[in-house]
Amino acid sequence: MSARALEIRNARKSYGQTRAVADVSLDLAPGRILCLLGPSGSGKTSLLRLVAGLERLDGGEIAVSGALVDDAGPRFATPEQRALGMVFQDYALWPHLTAADNVGLPLRERRVPNWRAAGAAALAAVGLDRLGARYPHELSGGQQQRVSLARALAAQPRLLLFDEPLSNLDAKLRDELRDMIAATVRDAGIAALYITHDQSEAFFLGDQVGVLHNGNLLQIDAPDRVYDHPATPFVAHFTGAAGPFPVEVTDDALVWGSARAPRPVGQAPGKAQLFLRPQWLTPMDEGPGTLAGRVRVCGYAGGGWQALVDLPGGTIHLRLDRRIAAGERVAFHVDWARCLVFRED
Repeated sequence: MSARALEIRNARKSYGQTRAVADVSLDLAPGRILCLLGPSGSGKTSLLRLVAGLERLDGGEIAVSGALVDDAGPRFATPEQRALGMVFQDYALWPHLTAADNVGLPLRERRVPNWRAAGAAALAAVGLDRLGARYPHELSGGQQQRVSLARALAAQPRLLLFDEPLSNLDAKLRDELRDMIAATVRDAGIAALYITHDQSEAFFLGDQVGVLHNGNLLQIDAPDRVYDHPATPFVAHFTGAAGPFPVEVTDDALVWGSARAPRPVGQAPGKAQLFLRPQWLTPMDEGPGTLAGRVRVCGYAGGGWQALVDLPGGTIHLRLDRRIAAGERVAFHVDWARCLVFRED
C-alpha cells in the first residue's frame, strides 16, 4: 500500500449473522475530507471503528499513511499506535478537567514538547483561547465540541475521524460548527474521515462523498457527481431526490402521467423509476408537454412558499413564489435532461 492518508481494501466485518461491512474499498488522499453518508445500520460507524482500531477486521486490510494497521491476521495496531485524532458526538471530555487541560493532558502523556503552548494554540484555532479555564459543565454544547476538536487537532494526527459530531446540536449551531470544522481541518491540512446521516452536511464538508447501505459502499465520488449522477435508486433517494415516480419507457418516449419526453439515452423500453430534484420543475401554464399536479398543502417558509404537491405516482415538496390553495391544479415544465431514470427490477 502507498502513502495515502487512508487505504481500505476489501474490508469485511460481521457481528454474528449480521454483515456490518461488506467488502468495502476506498482511498483518502492527504489533506482531503471524505464524508461517509448513510442511514442508521448502514455500516458507516462500524467502518469508522475499524479504522480507529476499536474493532478488528474479519477480512481485508487497512493502512494509515502507508503503514498497515490491520490485516485481519496477526498485524494489528492499537488505537494509540495509529496516530489518529477522534471527535465523537458526545464530546468525550473529562468533566474534572478544564478545557485547557482536556486538550493538553493527552499531549503531556505523549511527552510533546511545550505541550501547554501546543494546547493553547489548538484552543485558539477553534476560537476558545479565552475559555481555557472553564470546565465542561460551564461550556455550551457547541463549545464542548470545539474543545473536542481542539484536542484532536493538537497532536497533529495523520488522520482525523469524526463520528457524527454535530448530531446533538440544534440546527443553527450545527451550521456554525460545520463551517468551523471545514475551515479548521482544511487550514490544518489533515485528512479526515467524517461520518454522518445528514446529506447536506456531507455535501458541504466532503471533497468526496461515499454512500453506504447495508454494509455496501454504493458510490464514492465528488459531491456534485453523487448529487447529479447517483449510481442507484437508494443513492438518489437518500441524497434528497424526490421519488420514485413510476414511468414507462417506450420505443421513442418517456411517459409520466400526461407528460411525454424523448426516451433517455441507453434506456430500454419497459417500466422504470424516475427521481428528480425540486429545482428541476418550473411552474408554468398548463399546456402540451407540461406535467400536471395538485397542491395538497401550502405554507409560508420564509422568503417564499413551500408546497406539498401530488404528482403522478407520488409527491414532492416544492418552493413557490406565491401561495397556491390546497386542491388547486398546477403544471410544470420538467428538465427532462437532468431527471434520474432507473429501470425497474
